[in-house]
Amino acid sequence: MTGATRVVVLGGGFGGVYAALGLERLAVQGARIHVSLVSRENYFVFQPMLAEVVAGDVGILDTVSPLRQLLRHTEIFVREIEGVDLDRQVVVLGAGLTPRLQELPFDHLVLALGNVTDFRGIPGFPEHALPFKTLAHAVRIRNHVIHVLEQASVESDVELRRAMLTFVVAGGGFSGSEVTAALNDFLLRAIHDYPSIPRDELRVILVHSGERVLERELTSGLAAYATSALAEAGIEVVLSQRLVAASARSAVLSGGRRLDTYTLISTVPSSANPVVEQLGLPMLGGRVECDATTRVRNRSSVWAIGDCSLIPTPDGKPCPPTAQHAIRQSRTAASNIAACVRGAPLQRFAFTGLGKLSALGHRRAVAELPGGLRLAGAPAWLAWRALYWSKLPGASRKIRVAVSWLADLVLPPHPVELNLIAGTGATQAHYEPGEAVFEQGDIGDSLFMVLAGQLEVSQTNGGAEQVVSRLGPGQYFGEMALLGRHPRTATARAIAPLDLLVLPAADFLALAANLSEFRAGFEETARTRASADAARAAGSAPSAPG
Repeated sequence: MTGATRVVVLGGGFGGVYAALGLERLAVQGARIHVSLVSRENYFVFQPMLAEVVAGDVGILDTVSPLRQLLRHTEIFVREIEGVDLDRQVVVLGAGLTPRLQELPFDHLVLALGNVTDFRGIPGFPEHALPFKTLAHAVRIRNHVIHVLEQASVESDVELRRAMLTFVVAGGGFSGSEVTAALNDFLLRAIHDYPSIPRDELRVILVHSGERVLERELTSGLAAYATSALAEAGIEVVLSQRLVAASARSAVLSGGRRLDTYTLISTVPSSANPVVEQLGLPMLGGRVECDATTRVRNRSSVWAIGDCSLIPTPDGKPCPPTAQHAIRQSRTAASNIAACVRGAPLQRFAFTGLGKLSALGHRRAVAELPGGLRLAGAPAWLAWRALYWSKLPGASRKIRVAVSWLADLVLPPHPVELNLIAGTGATQAHYEPGEAVFEQGDIGDSLFMVLAGQLEVSQTNGGAEQVVSRLGPGQYFGEMALLGRHPRTATARAIAPLDLLVLPAADFLALAANLSEFRAGFEETARTRASADAARAAGSAPSAPG
């Protein structure tokens, strides 16, 4: 549209999609507006139902709507955002199939990028905690849980099996409570397909820093009901505690307690989206400060909506970061952008909320509805399903979810693990003091380099364990078992909080096969360490692990 006002919307969640829809309608009504939307994915996810994806109550794609079907009159860019130049009024898009960047000019910019899960500053969380925020996260959690059940079903070591069957969730807000309840329901149903797993060994633990779950979101009475309902479902609710560290095999609480687990799901903490954070806009508590029109303070052509924005409600309080508020904010923003184009007065955001709902599993929920109506148990669960079903975009989506719900009432869950990723490449791992990186006799599956901390290497011969060396930052270990294709010849154990770079065996062997100098260096180290092993066995000195 020649001469039209260019509006660029960043983000494909509730705020971004409904802002684009609102702008489309105004354009159809005659407003000279050209709308572009930038999103990492080409679909919109109905996030309130993500926990049901984990539980298998709905299919993976039942909560997903293609953006191009929702937004028929919007130019859609499925790209990463490299940056935004507010002075030049351009959005810089990342490379797609070609390595070229692309600049997208705008007259008005709508920020609807939400926030991100931020594990920085918590030892082991970036490496070992599973976030729960997107569809990809939900699918990953479900796959991981099924993988754990498969491994636990053939594990003969009772203590190891108990650790495998312990599932820990951090955060007792809406997301944390709902994913905990959904996970618990799924495990109790799926366990029937794993007769070798004792049901009493299943443990689902919810760790929350407050005195009750949902205490910030709901009234004290409903929060108390939610806490007791989760406990009655068999979930261990640990209150007034938070997680302060994690490793591949444990989660550490603020009180010092260590939970042996291979599964840690965290819904906290969150921080501003990095793209928004770098714009230099006025922010408070990780959210962009806006006036009641949703316009960013001191910026005439920049608007912010949804979780990344701080918009005052009519009573002056900050608008809560919920989908219902994001949808109404998007409509206000769209209307005000059109008003700017016409030179008309702007309207103020005046939505106060339609209530709050949270599912608690076992066909129970809690609900605060308009008029002071409060529900708990099955009536609240029916209200939860009815309300969210009615809000699903499009008739086809409603039909898919309704069919999934009806099937879920009579059919068992499908514990199918989808192996969609061929390899992970180099990763990082965190270990707490006393935890073993590997044990003597384990298979050699990775090469390790120490990034921070310290570990000790020990060997057991004739029933006696002897410490043979200590390793620190910059040193590597584990190559002997990989090059020789034999089991580990020693045990490596953290003696201080330990961060490692982990290179899987397949990647290491590929490099060794194709880079002769790379292989020669490790082979020389392996020979030196093997000689040290022989000398030590003859009564001499230290070695390092294989």
